[in-house]
Amino acid sequence: MPKLKILFLCTGNSCRSQMAEGWAKRLRSDVLEAYSAGIEKHGLNPHAVKVMAEAGVDISRQHSKTPAELDSIQFDYVVTVCSHANDHCPIFPGKAKVRHVGFDDPPQLAKGLPDGEQKLSIYRRVRDEIRKFVESLPTALSSPN
Repeated sequence: MPKLKILFLCTGNSCRSQMAEGWAKRLRSDVLEAYSAGIEKHGLNPHAVKVMAEAGVDISRQHSKTPAELDSIQFDYVVTVCSHANDHCPIFPGKAKVRHVGFDDPPQLAKGLPDGEQKLSIYRRVRDEIRKFVESLPTALSSPN
């Protein structure tokens, strides 16, 4: 059976979608071919890279991209991981089903906090929530929104 092609879509493809792609490649590569993109490119968030590395997942070689850069791929599912991406999700040709599974925005929640444990704890919480969702794939995708 071919692997399901899944795109994790966020606003800037810097944090949540990157973490989801990393987890999917690490935990579900037996059944999923995972990608991530953003409505815009914001670069890779260094705090996301750090907390994923703490969990044993290296996302440092991933890069921020837009869906247009992946237009040759026919996705089975597009999972929006933030409400902005859900509200502004582009149309994907073919059979792609769009599902929204929102996660808190670590950069927004950590805004104004000094670098350190307090800030990283926010990123860790969201990282762990994303992991739990990814562990439920692909079953979680088959249920309607």
